[in-house]
Amino acid sequence: MKILVVDDSRAMRMIVVRTLRQAGFGGHEVLEAQNGREGLELFSEHGPELIISDWNMPEMSGLDFLQILRARGSATPFCFVTSEASEEMRERAAAAGALALIAKPFTADSFSDVFSPVVTS
Repeated sequence: MKILVVDDSRAMRMIVVRTLRQAGFGGHEVLEAQNGREGLELFSEHGPELIISDWNMPEMSGLDFLQILRARGSATPFCFVTSEASEEMRERAAAAGALALIAKPFTADSFSDVFSPVVTS
């Protein structure tokens, strides 16, 4: 399975990848992008089966990225990992078609709870 991690912070992408491994998803191919625009390019090239994205990024936000994917007909599971986790943001994420919104700081257990039904070995 291919997993696309999109975050403008390289350090945060590394933390997400490490947490994926800790949650038991280390055997999957991980692609990385630093904003939604790069995420769209990698999505088109590689067709990942799961996307984990920050919300606030330069050039293209995670919400814009998700909305473009859905407008193109993609049903790929998409999860936000963001420091802003208000009820309004959760509602906006769900309305746009997100699987979940995980608040930072997160744990391997939170990843396991959300991604286990989606990630296959």
